[in-house]
Amino acid sequence: MINITTARTRLRLIVLSDLDNIHQLLSFPEVDEYNTLGIPADVDETKVIIESLIKANNAKEISNYTFVIEDKLDTEFIGLFGLKLWATKNRRGEVWYKLLPEKWNKGYATEVLTTVINYGFETLHLHRIQAGCAVENIASIKVFEKVGMIREGRGRQILLLKSGWSDNFEYSILERDERKNV
Repeated sequence: MINITTARTRLRLIVLSDLDNIHQLLSFPEVDEYNTLGIPADVDETKVIIESLIKANNAKEISNYTFVIEDKLDTEFIGLFGLKLWATKNRRGEVWYKLLPEKWNKGYATEVLTTVINYGFETLHLHRIQAGCAVENIASIKVFEKVGMIREGRGRQILLLKSGWSDNFEYSILERDERKNV
């Protein structure tokens, strides 16, 4: 069981009782702007989505974790964070996150990503952690660069967003790279 805490937050695996909070998060147009999932039609569609994520979290060999980010003091829902692990021999992980709009620009994404990067290298002994985002997603670009991730390349028209096809920036950080404790 992975247990990750930051100065202000706790990450815990999602459970079905998170359905309403997750549905609310996925229903914000501004959260969906750079997301390929799309806004769920109703809470039942969200339930199908999170049931598959819960099943992945409970697999015999977990390789795709989905966490709720919550306030450490009052357990208020802040957002979601994903960590996908490749085969052990590859020592590679990929991260993603989604936060409620009212939690944007408060340092939560940077705080959680910094902590997960450190956890990935120090506890999981990963060699590489990567992430991607639409080239127009300036907020995520700033977060990735603030924590020390390096832009490696650009995937052309790889993301089908509501607005149409978008290019994607690929970012990574290696275990040997300088990590920023922000």
